Amino acid sequence: MSDKKAIVIFGATGDLAQKMLFPSLYFLDADGLLPADLVIVGTARSTLDDAGFTKQIHDAVSERTAESFSEEAWGRFSKRLSYVAGDVQKDDPYKAIAEKLGQVDEIVFYLATSPDFFGTIAQHLKAAGLAHDRARIAVEKPLGHDLQSCLKIEQSLGEAFSEDRIFRVDHYLGKETVQNLLALRFANTLFEPLWNKDSVEHVQITVAETVGAGGRWSYYDHYGALRDIVQNHLLQLLCLIAMEPPANLQPDSVRNEKVKVIRSLRPIGENEVEQQTVRGQYTKGFSEGGAVPGYTQEKDGGSSTTETFVALAAHIDNWRWAGVPFYLRTGKRMADRSTLVVVQFKPVPHSIFARRGLVANRLTIRLQPEEDISLSLMNKTPSLDHGGMELKPLSLNLNLIDAYKKTRRRIAYERLLLDALDGNQTLFVRRDETEAAWAWIDAIADGWKTRDVTPLPYAAGTSGPSAQYALTERHGDSWVD
Repeated sequence: MSDKKAIVIFGATGDLAQKMLFPSLYFLDADGLLPADLVIVGTARSTLDDAGFTKQIHDAVSERTAESFSEEAWGRFSKRLSYVAGDVQKDDPYKAIAEKLGQVDEIVFYLATSPDFFGTIAQHLKAAGLAHDRARIAVEKPLGHDLQSCLKIEQSLGEAFSEDRIFRVDHYLGKETVQNLLALRFANTLFEPLWNKDSVEHVQITVAETVGAGGRWSYYDHYGALRDIVQNHLLQLLCLIAMEPPANLQPDSVRNEKVKVIRSLRPIGENEVEQQTVRGQYTKGFSEGGAVPGYTQEKDGGSSTTETFVALAAHIDNWRWAGVPFYLRTGKRMADRSTLVVVQFKPVPHSIFARRGLVANRLTIRLQPEEDISLSLMNKTPSLDHGGMELKPLSLNLNLIDAYKKTRRRIAYERLLLDALDGNQTLFVRRDETEAAWAWIDAIADGWKTRDVTPLPYAAGTSGPSAQYALTERHGDSWVD
């Protein structure tokens, strides 16, 4: 067998592949990070030849990479590309892929398709002899619609590929700021002694989007915010914030600690959902500079009980975090696009300062739209009067864009694709973690159904249902907007 390597992308003409995967591979090639002999095969139902497919990828990559695009780099990259047309539910494309690849030492099959096809593709790869012991498979979230459907997909994947060759993708784990959570916690002595119930008042994690469901309406209506965002993105951020220090950065060392967090989450079932969760659905309003329709109006004006907003008060029942609420919140058509983590520290136990206004320290980690980290500290103002010392909170800021001005802001998929090609599973989700997350999410969804908890309306372009504020105020806390 030669040292030839390949990556095969299913769904190669779809949005994910053309807007994220191929531009990421182009950048990796331009930076000299791809193996010299790597070939890239795209496959989809569209009837294209190699030349037509290469032209399509050229247009997609040049648009996505803008001023960073280089025709010279493209010339090298384009020689790697080829295409196979076919229906993934039939045998023909797999035979054509095998012929196109020839003798290949290592293969990564990247499934940028609907999760409905994951099991089918895996089984066809096995039948075609392509799921050999040097082949890996990468699958996009969400893995199923609930635990039962997840287990069905996992069974099909597991019959074709061993666990060490299955790469479950959550693109949030490829973001620089998300990975920086590990560095922030475990490469600095400053935070770890304070990173527990004795010093932390509460933690907030928010993923807010200004866009609506739009062209994804049919898909989104099947999942909703709980399954589409909370089950993966929010729980992944929660794990990185709450996990115990791993022994090292080996994949299973990190993922073992993440699984422990999810298994320590206190269940939110039918007896708790009305007090610890908020469901919402946007109505018509003003967003992104103009009037926008409500969620149901985006489809056909019919009815739907799918939530576009979720807020939760979660608790981790272990020694480190007992009694500390973790507030999780996500929504579409929100006032601002923002992803942030807030670690609110407790106030000082006794103030020696006569004047009021002492504010507890707060660590804010912003993932988008800008990537920065700030720590709020109390500081004496440069004033002089008879009233004593006056204090004011000021922020110590680490802006990653300013700190690395000469470094291109990478697409999250660049790191994930590189790790998949290298066989490094650290930033990918393990099977037991996925199943534990679905079990926790299913309890909430079942509780909503049993208690008939329907979404509360909120106008597009606002911060979501007002009931979310009662969720934090019960504990004497407030959302950071």
